[in-house]
Amino acid sequence: MSHRRSTDSPLFPDLILGPDFSFELAARKDGAWPVAGADEAGRGPLAGPVVAAAVILDPDAIPEGLNDSKKLSAAQREKLFDEILETATVSIASSSATTIDTIDIRKASLEAMRRAVDGLSLAARFVLVDGRDVPPGLQCHAKAVVKGDARSLSIAAASIVAKVTRDRMMERADIAHPGYGFAVHAGYATVVHRKAIDAKGPCPLHRMSFRPLRKD
Repeated sequence: MSHRRSTDSPLFPDLILGPDFSFELAARKDGAWPVAGADEAGRGPLAGPVVAAAVILDPDAIPEGLNDSKKLSAAQREKLFDEILETATVSIASSSATTIDTIDIRKASLEAMRRAVDGLSLAARFVLVDGRDVPPGLQCHAKAVVKGDARSLSIAAASIVAKVTRDRMMERADIAHPGYGFAVHAGYATVVHRKAIDAKGPCPLHRMSFRPLRKD
C-alpha cells in the first residue's frame, strides 16, 4: 500500500510516489479512529459551487489506484468514485456561488468541508484535511496536510468524490444554463467561457466576486 520511498541522501529527500495510509495508521495508533479524509473541488472556477467530500476508508477494502484526482483521467475518476461509494463511508457538501460571493472562497470551501465531515454517518475521531487550513467548528481533532491528496489515501479518495460530484453538477448546470459550455470546462476561465460571458452576460451560477466578473 505504501508509495513513499525514503533515502538518506541530502540530494534526494523522501520521494512521494503516491498517497499511502501512513497518516491514518499513525492516528489509529494514537487511538484516534476512524479517520476521515476531507478535500474540495472547484475553488478556482468563475462559476458553480465549491464541492467538498469527506471519506472514511475501510482499511480492508481500499480501492486500487487512489490518487490525487488531478492526476487521474475522467474514466479513472468515475471508476474509483463508484468503488469508493461501495466500500467507504462518504459525505458530500457544497457552497453555492452566492455563498462564495458573500463570505469568500476560502471560507466557503472550509465551511463545505466542515459540513461534509459533520454529515458522515460514522463519526470521525480524526480528520486529515487537504491544504493548510483546518475548517473551523469540527467536532474532532484534525490535521491540515499540504498536498494531502498526493500523500493520504483518504484525502485522495475525498478529492475524487468531490471532483466527480462537481463535474456532474456542472453537466447539469449546462442544461439549465446553456450556451456557456459548463459541461466542457466546468466553470473555469477558459477562452470559450469568457467569450460566452461577454456575449451573454453572467448567469446566477457565476461568482460575481471573481475577476473579471467583479466590478471595482
